[in-house]
Amino acid sequence: MDQFLSELRNWIWGLPLLMLLLGTGAYLTILLKGVQFRYLGYAFKQVIAKQKQDSQGDISHFQALMTSLAGAIGTGTIVGVATAITIGGLGAIFWMWVTAFLSMATKYAESLLAVKYREQDSRGEMSGGPMQYIEKGLGWKWMAWIFAVLGMIAAMSTGNLVQTNSIAEAVNHVWNIEPWTTGVVLCFLTAAVIIGGVKSIGNVASVLVPGMAIIYILAALYILVVNYSSIPHAFMLIFHSALNGQAAVGGFLGSTMILALQMGVARSVFSNEAGLGISSIAAAAAKTDSPGRQAMVTMTGALISTVIVCTMTGLVLAVSKLVGSYSQSGQLLNGASLAIAAFNTHIQGGEYLVTIGLVLFAYTTVLAWSYYGEKCCEYLFGESSVFSYRILFALMVIPGAALKMETAWFLADISNGLMVIPNLIALIALSKVIKKETKDFLIVVDREKEKRENSSGLGDT
Repeated sequence: MDQFLSELRNWIWGLPLLMLLLGTGAYLTILLKGVQFRYLGYAFKQVIAKQKQDSQGDISHFQALMTSLAGAIGTGTIVGVATAITIGGLGAIFWMWVTAFLSMATKYAESLLAVKYREQDSRGEMSGGPMQYIEKGLGWKWMAWIFAVLGMIAAMSTGNLVQTNSIAEAVNHVWNIEPWTTGVVLCFLTAAVIIGGVKSIGNVASVLVPGMAIIYILAALYILVVNYSSIPHAFMLIFHSALNGQAAVGGFLGSTMILALQMGVARSVFSNEAGLGISSIAAAAAKTDSPGRQAMVTMTGALISTVIVCTMTGLVLAVSKLVGSYSQSGQLLNGASLAIAAFNTHIQGGEYLVTIGLVLFAYTTVLAWSYYGEKCCEYLFGESSVFSYRILFALMVIPGAALKMETAWFLADISNGLMVIPNLIALIALSKVIKKETKDFLIVVDREKEKRENSSGLGDT
């Protein structure tokens, strides 16, 4: 089964899909004249800006971003980076960067459309995302249904099985707790939050995500400062391996440029969800007065999750020189065990830091994806199906904890790859709408800037 899933994953994530992802990101970057670079500072200001009085939605800009980051900063930024390097070499990090910068435009476009075409359900909650902008923007209800089905499958695999499996593996590795036990505990903790809906998820994510991200980044920075002399060589190896592949060493079998590209793009998508369209569901719930404003906020997530957090993990693995090493039991270090070993080499108690960080990151990812899957389920079967879906999602945590790591990742990569296709087709088809909405919003932004400058000038006078 694993061999079949591996071959299917490799076929789906072949050159055509890689080019579609990178090509769409490049096309949107050119179409929007590099909006992700020109307005990056403004976008970060909007994350903590005061909500406008005419804003509509369920949660704040900050909570929407944290919910989106909860779905992104999880196993993808720790375990995902470790598996990418183990398979594709350090060159995979370079292709993660390239994909992330281009994908900021993709994430911007997804969120803009999600807010523009969102609607309010009978419970008073906002519903928006690829399903709505595919159906309402293009009139392709059949493709919206396909996306919703794939979104539910991805929520169960990417957002549930992989996360709980990684938590169980890390907890078992450090504390020798049986995966089934971890699964049962996680099941109850997950149910306790997701039954409260998006507001409950947003409240939990806005506390756990920034706190744990800061601690994790500071720990990684400490390791890099201690090993500062190894950093230039690490960057040289990343760039060289990205274009030439990486030679075999220890248990690492070596990689080609294509393999590095494949793993880099796939793991970038996994870590920031740009191209999947699924995180735009959280953007649609945000209180905002304009689709463009929330799109600006959401696009910063790709930079934070991939360019910052994933890079920290990748550099720590590079300077630790543990890629291709074996554990004391003779197992090749990969995934959570590789990340734990790298941090433990440089920080006393590093295994506990990574394990606790992974548990919290992955747990918030489970919460965020439960909401994404819930909205896909609601689109397909109506609002009456939501409670049953929440219970089923919580119960799926238990078998997810006991799955083999490789099987869980194969299923996640397959479902992610399939979900990308209808979403990117929709973004390209709606590119004129994206361009017009952006142009109108940037006129408002420039007026706000001019008004602030004039006010500042009067104050000085």
